[in-house]
Amino acid sequence: MTRILMATAAILGGISVALGAFAAHGLREKLSQRAMEIFETGTRYQMYHALALLLVALLLSRTETGESTLVAAGAAFIIGTIIFSGSLYALSLTDIKWLGAITPLGGVAFLVGWGCLAVSAWNFK
Repeated sequence: MTRILMATAAILGGISVALGAFAAHGLREKLSQRAMEIFETGTRYQMYHALALLLVALLLSRTETGESTLVAAGAAFIIGTIIFSGSLYALSLTDIKWLGAITPLGGVAFLVGWGCLAVSAWNFK
């Protein structure tokens, strides 16, 4: 599980950098200022949670048994990134307003992940 989480963190981090560069160089002239801000929020939160996922993977590598709260934190960060950042990317590129209603579900997944990480830290040996 550690390898999967670490590889996923690296992939999500790399995609965040690529999307940020794409937005800065390829979308700046095509999107409104507000749409650019929305897109950039997606890339920023994706990078934050790629780094959080990397932390989870490193902590998991230090446990003798796979701690379920760490695995849950990792899963929540991945799900949160897909829903939160994905909906923001889609919203900024399509201007389909209802996509903004999905974004908070990703935020809830992020909060669940951070909560699981806190529980895991409390129990960490």
